Amino acid sequence: MTRTDSHVMIDERALQERFVHASGPGGQNVNKVATAVQLKFDVNRAALSAPVRDRLIGLAGRRITADGILTIIARRFRTQERNRHDARERLLALLLRAQTAPKRRRPTRPTAASMERRLTAKRHRSRTKTNRATVRETD
Repeated sequence: MTRTDSHVMIDERALQERFVHASGPGGQNVNKVATAVQLKFDVNRAALSAPVRDRLIGLAGRRITADGILTIIARRFRTQERNRHDARERLLALLLRAQTAPKRRRPTRPTAASMERRLTAKRHRSRTKTNRATVRETD
């Protein structure tokens, strides 16, 4: 278990890292050294509560497979170590976001004054459009 924050514990057995060739900055070095990191996090294997797991799956979007493997690819930096740190930071941020439950929406009703303002504005618009209509002359 790796303690990454006061609230989040990541089981090292649920993580898998792989270094791959990265595109982008690095010059000739980019063709020789695998600096990009593919961090795979097994959501089902991690010790997460059901609501947190469900929120994490929702937040991950297309980065998560049907098997529950979350893949984070970090290739912003030129070194393995910085990309590795970046991938873990992004995983931590995702886990922290998943841990905070969304606020429940409390249904509200419009006030009487706001309903009256809306109806007054509608009457005003209606009169304006009626006055724009062409007037027919009667014989």
